[in-house]
Amino acid sequence: MSRREERAARRAALSGSGPTRGETPPARFPGAGAKFALFGEAMLTGLLITLVGVLVVTLPAGLAAGVRHMRRFIAAEDSRLELFWADVKRAILPGLSLGFGALVLALILVLDIDLARSGFLPGGSLIEVVGWVGLVALALALLASASTWTPEIGWRGALRAVPGLVRADIAGAAYLVVTAVFVGVATWALVPLFIPAIGCAALAVIAIPERRRGR
Repeated sequence: MSRREERAARRAALSGSGPTRGETPPARFPGAGAKFALFGEAMLTGLLITLVGVLVVTLPAGLAAGVRHMRRFIAAEDSRLELFWADVKRAILPGLSLGFGALVLALILVLDIDLARSGFLPGGSLIEVVGWVGLVALALALLASASTWTPEIGWRGALRAVPGLVRADIAGAAYLVVTAVFVGVATWALVPLFIPAIGCAALAVIAIPERRRGR
C-alpha cells in the first residue's frame, strides 16, 4: 500500500466512513472527525434554533430539536432537516408552558436586579446577587432539560432529570453555566452573534457529559 493510500485509509478509519485498521476501535462520534463540517453544522443548527426560538417562548423546543440534530450528526446517523422539524413539532406545544414560565421568571429576576442597582431597595447588593444566581440557575435548567428531552419522556421527564444530572456531574453543570454565560455575553456584545453562540451551545451540551466517558 502506498503512503497516499495509507493516509486515506487512516482518515477513513478515523471518520468512520471506512473499515477500521487493525485492532483500532471505531470512532465513537465519526461525524465529529471533519472539523470544518462540524463547525458548519453547528452554525446551521444555531440558525435553525434561532428561527424556531424567535418568539422566545419557543426557544426550549428549538434548542431541544437542535441538540438532537447535532447528536445525530456527530454520530454519523441520519441528520436530515426533516427530522429536526419533526422534533420541533413534537416539542413546541408541550414546551410553550416551559417557555412562558422561563420568560416570566427571567423578567422578574432582571427587574429585581435593576431595582437592586437603583438603590431604592434595602439590601440591594444581596438582592442583585440572588437575581444573578437565579438567572444562572434558569439558564442551566434550560440547557440541561433541552439536552435530555426526547419525545418519549417529554418536558416533564426532562425537567425531573435535571437535579440528578447536576448532582452526578457538578463540574459538568459548571461547564453548562459557562456555556450559558458565553451565549449571553456574545448576544450582549452583538445580537447576531446569538446564532453561532447558540449553535456552539447545542454542541457543548452534548460534548460536556461525554468528557467523563472518554477518560
